[in-house]
Amino acid sequence: MAGKRGPRLRTVREVSSFIAKLIRETYRGELNPALAGRLGYLANILKGCLETGDLERQIGELWEKVERLTAQ
Repeated sequence: MAGKRGPRLRTVREVSSFIAKLIRETYRGELNPALAGRLGYLANILKGCLETGDLERQIGELWEKVERLTAQ
């Protein structure tokens, strides 16, 4: 496994697609269920982190707008 690059998972959509791929491949018998479970678990953690980051960014943008409006 050393030297292998995994999929690029930079957005919630990419992580969701990856999880869906794990499910399909496991269902078809192409992927070991234990490995799929571990990868799915980690992908779900990553998805939560990305969602939190998106929310933090959106809240920051809203605060900036509020500050600009109240400064007028």
